[in-house]
Amino acid sequence: MTAARPDFSLSSQHPSTRLPLRHLNTADAFLLICVVGLAVLAGNSVRHMLAPLAAPAQAPIHLDILYLPGYALRTTLRMFAALGLSLVFTFLYATLAAKSRRAAQILVPLLDILQSIPILGFLSFTVTFFLGLFPGQVLGAELAAIFTIFTSQAWNMAFGMYQSLRSVPTELEEAARGFGLTAWQKFWRLEVPCAVPSLVWNSMMSMAGGWFMVVYSETLTVGNTQIILPGIGSYVGVAISQQNIGAVLAAILAMMGIILAYDQVLFRPLTVWASRFRLETTVQDEVLAEPWVLRLLRRTRVLRASINLFLSFMRKIGSLPLGRRQGRFQPSQTAISKRLSDGLWWGALGLIFLCALEQAWVYGSSAYTLGQIGHVVVLGFYTLLRVVSMLCVASLIWVPVGVWLGLKPARAHRAQLIVQYCAAFPANLFFPVFVGGIIYFHLAPDIWLTPLMMLGAQWYILFNVIGGTSSFPPNLLEVGENFEVKGLLWWRKIILPGITPYYLTGALAASGGAWNAAIASEVAQWGNVTLKAHGLGAYIAQATTEGDISEVALGVVVMALFVLILNWLVWRPLSDYAHRRLKLT
Repeated sequence: MTAARPDFSLSSQHPSTRLPLRHLNTADAFLLICVVGLAVLAGNSVRHMLAPLAAPAQAPIHLDILYLPGYALRTTLRMFAALGLSLVFTFLYATLAAKSRRAAQILVPLLDILQSIPILGFLSFTVTFFLGLFPGQVLGAELAAIFTIFTSQAWNMAFGMYQSLRSVPTELEEAARGFGLTAWQKFWRLEVPCAVPSLVWNSMMSMAGGWFMVVYSETLTVGNTQIILPGIGSYVGVAISQQNIGAVLAAILAMMGIILAYDQVLFRPLTVWASRFRLETTVQDEVLAEPWVLRLLRRTRVLRASINLFLSFMRKIGSLPLGRRQGRFQPSQTAISKRLSDGLWWGALGLIFLCALEQAWVYGSSAYTLGQIGHVVVLGFYTLLRVVSMLCVASLIWVPVGVWLGLKPARAHRAQLIVQYCAAFPANLFFPVFVGGIIYFHLAPDIWLTPLMMLGAQWYILFNVIGGTSSFPPNLLEVGENFEVKGLLWWRKIILPGITPYYLTGALAASGGAWNAAIASEVAQWGNVTLKAHGLGAYIAQATTEGDISEVALGVVVMALFVLILNWLVWRPLSDYAHRRLKLT
């Protein structure tokens, strides 16, 4: 007998939900006041976007703690604006890549390229672009900051949903064809529910990754152009430059308060709701507690009715008979027509690639020398060595920890908030400790700045391992217990094969995060003291500070090539193997 899952629907027969909708009750009034208050604060913050752009000296960042709540609100709005754009991008991009074989041949490698391009490398181009769209206005700088945060969130979410759409159980796809669902109905009734757990987990991880970029997105410096936007990130940057430990600690407390707030109000209910879409046939012994937000919403009348009306409308939209019906037998192309269409397709792609390569060769031969390119490639190998070594260390530490946490749902959810705090903690707040220790003990920056690279990226591994272990079918664990499979044999034969697809997703994201973090970690600053390590990240950071677009482009292209080669030779074959051989359903 399987345990009954708790119903988290707002339309459940809770005693308070059967009351007639005659007037607002206390819960309605409380939530409406909160919503209206947040809307007023958000509107007041958005109003500043239409103001003229002022120089940093005319609009300085005040380290007085009274200014911190306003800065925190501005940063939070940027984070959720970027998250909304990331969700739209994820649904469009990942769905097209999963549904179309030819689109996947372009979109998946393109996603590899986008993920491999260092986020801070975008600044040299995006700041100029957005400021050109809205000259002299704060809106251009705000869009540049939001786009920078977006690039730290979108790729991970798109990869996660793409893998989930590819991993829909075969028997469920056959059932959808048997019921004659259209492509639209199959997407919303089968594929999106299967992707919900991964999407929720990756959204939380992406929000945490966005905090890592807040310091750099709110302090935009490209050559002689410097723009400082009010927010926690710029507050931390000014505090570090002035060596104000009290202001740094105040910013950390504010950041933790924001994470706690949106975790309790948004992500905790979403995580419990997403547990309804797990694919196993049995439920683990521990039942997740119902979040207080859902209990409060159930006590409302008007808000509950409004939310249920909206959900009913969305269900009707998802049930529209749009697209072709998924019958049992689908017409297929003949071998000749398939070869012809594939030949034309690859011929067109090859022509586009040759044209792009010709343009790149013309520009590169006139802008760079072979010695300059060779020097940057050597720096890339330095950074590659750091990335690989830190990935190995992070995997050895966090895979066992993630498995231990994920085996118990309640324990996994308690650890989730802690992991978000750790992932959101800006790594540059550790720079004073590392810089002081390196100087005091006369250590080599090339070695001891390396751990800074994985401070933010390692949590992708832990998050995905926890998610994979939580989704592991309990009946398989019971089989292992019945046969008394323990120790290394249990790790090799049961749990590691089951979580490998999730681990590879996290390791791929951690690898991309480590390459991106190289720009920040290979150059550490505290006050007037700056330490640099030899590597591609330090090269790009210096070129960005100097405003040398040509050197920035060279560094970004070389880093992208390194990441692409690593993906094509290592991560992509491993992911395909895991999809073919280690798929549990």
